[in-house]
Amino acid sequence: MISNKPWTKSKTAGLYRYKTGTYFARLRFGGKLYRKKLDAADYDLAKRNLAKFKDDLERTDATKGNKSFGKVLDDYAAGLTVADSTKKDKLAVIAKLKDTWFGVDSLPLRTVKPSQVKAWLSRHYGRKSATYYNSALTVVRAALQTAVEDKIVVENPAGKTIVKYRERDEPIRLTPSFDEFKAIVADIRAQKFNREAEQSGDFVEFLGLAGLGQAEAAAITRAHVDLEAGRIIVYRHKTDKGFAVPIFPQLRPLVEKLCAGKARHARLFSIREARKALGNACKRLGFVRELPDGRTVAQFTHRSLRRMFITRGLEKGVDVKTLAEWQGHRDGGKLILQTYSHVRAVHSNRMAKLMTDGEPDNVISLDRGAA
Repeated sequence: MISNKPWTKSKTAGLYRYKTGTYFARLRFGGKLYRKKLDAADYDLAKRNLAKFKDDLERTDATKGNKSFGKVLDDYAAGLTVADSTKKDKLAVIAKLKDTWFGVDSLPLRTVKPSQVKAWLSRHYGRKSATYYNSALTVVRAALQTAVEDKIVVENPAGKTIVKYRERDEPIRLTPSFDEFKAIVADIRAQKFNREAEQSGDFVEFLGLAGLGQAEAAAITRAHVDLEAGRIIVYRHKTDKGFAVPIFPQLRPLVEKLCAGKARHARLFSIREARKALGNACKRLGFVRELPDGRTVAQFTHRSLRRMFITRGLEKGVDVKTLAEWQGHRDGGKLILQTYSHVRAVHSNRMAKLMTDGEPDNVISLDRGAA
């Protein structure tokens, strides 16, 4: 009799083989049936992977076997040690999960299936952007992973190989021209009834001329600035690693102004961001874009100013490796090459015009016969 099943049993208990040639485990443990791909087409390797899977099952803590999904979520939430804004976002996902997953507080985690995780994500985040969906999945996955680490379950129902991230659309990255940037700075400074107009103007101008992020700029103190050496020591907010940024000629007058009269440990800026001032200036100048719901928002943000700096550097011929060092990147320019390929193409075409038999217009001929 020919079997219609897509797999066959092997001579080793619990080991099965798909018709494609790869093996998987099918075991019952603690009253629950487990299936797991063993990532092997070789019989001996499959047996070793099966033995490891059995060992993982046996090392789960049977005393925690009935721990509820809700309790795991509560424990995860209680152990969060992240920035307040990040924590708020993560707790919002957990709250939604607890409010909308029926019986979550009494549901044994061992009974949670990947299909249920996928269905919940689809129902509550399926119509949102890939970024929202992936953020929610990250929180659920991280919470369930704590249960794996605590030997409550052997496999994460939202694991990377089980529940996939959605691909994000290529974001629209709007970048101001240098003239638009200067107009924005001038407009901010012109708001005489805003007591923070001067500081906001300085902050925005600094971001654009130094090519730094908002958090990095806000953390700079007078001690970080060496006017004689012509450099500023900056700590990258995400990695807390230091790097040096030159005090560019276009930046020096502003830096000297910011340093004047400040104590060694005083911050250069009394504000930590200038989002409102930047956004309002964009609206006054007409630098806005329309959202699908009809609302208009400012075209440019703090990040836009950093992109302007990098774009301008590429257009002026600064090599990618140097730009990467100025940004505190340790990838030799790989990220910049990927993100700014459109600018690189323009620069490449301009450089190609220099490859001529004659002398380019920007080369000054020397009199070789002169003594």
